[in-house]
Formats: sequence, structure tokens, C-alpha cells
Amino acid sequence: MTRPEPHDGFAWIDMPAGPALVCRPLERMAPHLFTTRPWALGSPTDTLAARDAAWRQLGEAAGAPPRHLARLHQVHGAAIIVHRRGSPAPAAADELPQADIIIADDPGMVLAVQAADCVPILIADARTGVVGAAHAGWRGLALRVPAMAVRALADAFGSRPGDLHVAIGPSISAARYEVGSDVRERFREAGFADERQAAWFPAETRSGHWLFDGARSAREQLQDAGVPDAQVHVAGLCTATHAELFCSYRRDGSRAGRLAAAMRRC
Repeated sequence: MTRPEPHDGFAWIDMPAGPALVCRPLERMAPHLFTTRPWALGSPTDTLAARDAAWRQLGEAAGAPPRHLARLHQVHGAAIIVHRRGSPAPAAADELPQADIIIADDPGMVLAVQAADCVPILIADARTGVVGAAHAGWRGLALRVPAMAVRALADAFGSRPGDLHVAIGPSISAARYEVGSDVRERFREAGFADERQAAWFPAETRSGHWLFDGARSAREQLQDAGVPDAQVHVAGLCTATHAELFCSYRRDGSRAGRLAAAMRRC
């Protein structure tokens, strides 16, 4: 299959499960990867056994032994899970905590989030080594998930925004993502500056409908939280456009598989 050229320091790697993306500037700080549609998670699964097998495949690829892959029951919110070194192993699959941000200082734990158009975010602290993973659709972005993740790392582990390096994986592009005026209204109610809203909703496609740029929103929220722009890397690949490589709920509906972003501290 033809692979589109990623942006901003991202590169393709070949793994037994299929192609994956890594962000080269983050590699020396924290091993990580972004999966693609050929991975087992990329196919819709109807049974718990199939889902468990798909997550085991990811865990093995990321170097996580059994029960050391920390996942979330994602709910399009901004709740945070903090995993500290020495704390108990994460919950079983049917007991996952409801949250969209997870941070950790434990090198034995791999953090993972999933997406199928939403923005996957991986964060590494170059000074302390702590890491975080976040999932942000438009609801999460309206709730300031990127900034919440930065604040959580500071509160829990003493991270400074200037030491953070971030990889934003593939997500749906503005060109393929039309939303209603209710979405833009949510950002207005959240108090985002007018110039930010104008950039994130770059065009009105028809009455009451706008294009939405989630990756740009994530990047600029990280900047506003104090992360230097040069330390925020965006893959720049559209999940809805590249059907062979990426899963997209907007394109495929309920039969869409999932992509994963996984990271652990060195």
C-alpha cells in the first residue's frame, strides 16, 4: 500500500502487526507508537475475546507484559487517571476507569488510548521522564483536554510545560470534518478567544455548519498551556482520507475499527 508522507518528525516503521508511526523527536525520551488499520484493533471486533487479543497484540508490540497495558474507558470527557510507580496493576478490561487522560511515572507500564478520527496525544517530560496519553474529540477539546493533561503532569509529578514534548497522531482533517453550529457554540461557551475559534473553524460550509480542525485546536491549546511550539509535533495525516491505513468513524460509521497510541517512559 502507498503510505502518505507524515509531517513534523513523524516516520513510518514496519512491525509484525503492520505499519506504525513514531515521532522521532520523542523516541529518545519515551518509546511509543501509533498503530494503523492493518493491526488487529483496526478491524471491528464483536467479541470480548477478539478485543482482548487485539490489545494483547498492542501490548506485546509496545513491550508491555500481561496486565501492564494501562487503558481507559474513554467517554469524551476530561477526567484524569494518575498511575504512580508501585501502585496496583490496572483494572481488567471490564473494569477500566472512565477517563480520557492517563499519566504515569512507572517505566513498567505502557499507557494507551484509542481513536477513530479523534486526536490522540502522547506527552513526554524530557526532565523527569514521566509520560501521558490523552484522547480528544471535539467534546474533549472543548473541555481543554490538552491543557488538562499538561496541568495534571505538573500537579502529580512536578512537570514544567517547557520540558514537555508532544506527539499528535493522525486524526480527521478539517477538510473532511463538518460539524454543526452547536459544536462551535460549545467552544464559545467554554471561553476560547475569538481568534482561536476562527482558526479552528476555518470555513462555513453551509448554513449552520462549519469545518473543524481538531489537530490545530490541540496544538494551540498546548501552546497556550506553555508547551513550546517547536516541541509539539503533528503527524498531519487525515484518518478519513487514507482508508487503507487509518480507521475513521466519520467515513465508516459503527463498523470502524480503532487506532491506538501507546507510550511508556524509559
